Amino acid sequence: MHLYMIRHGQSYVNLRDWQDGNIDTGLTELGKKQAVALAAWIPAALPKIDALYASTMARARETAEPLAEVYSQPICFDDRLREVGNNRFDHTPWPSDDLPEYGEMWGSEEPFTSITPTRQGGESLMHFRTRVGLFVEELVQSHPEETVVVVCHGGVIEVTLDHIFNIGPWRRCEVWTKNTGIAYFQYVAHPRREVWRLHFHNRTEHLRDLQK
Repeated sequence: MHLYMIRHGQSYVNLRDWQDGNIDTGLTELGKKQAVALAAWIPAALPKIDALYASTMARARETAEPLAEVYSQPICFDDRLREVGNNRFDHTPWPSDDLPEYGEMWGSEEPFTSITPTRQGGESLMHFRTRVGLFVEELVQSHPEETVVVVCHGGVIEVTLDHIFNIGPWRRCEVWTKNTGIAYFQYVAHPRREVWRLHFHNRTEHLRDLQK
């Protein structure tokens, strides 16, 4: 399987001066331009895909829509791809119009403690890693020889790296993904060696004109 994971474009919750808490917001004007630039650039680097998945959160939905159009692919929305803290510990999503607020603790500081402590039933970092890991392993079974694109969140890409590299609970390195940054993983069923290959992470050539 060839797995391309893409972070959403810039959303309002990404803005440094954002003060309205954890809200399921869509893309900013820059974020929309990033999504369009991504869709215009990616077919030359990745001419054909077999499946397109996306988080059910607005910023990922809006990033995936131009890709669905350029590839003529339906979007398979999956709640397991939502950003950390936006699902319950049983992996079901909180209502998008009633999301819990994050606590002051960073998830990797106490990976087994809920990161949304004001809401009973919130997930910890390890719950988050489990739901993303379940999604990734399901992809391996469903698309063994295919090319899959997943539009998600920076945290989802980060814990996918934790999953495939078998990182323990207390992570010591934060892996940062830029808005619309692309990571490419390959799953190869080798019986006697590593089965995952990381080809690249955080590819953003499509943003060059936007950065001028």
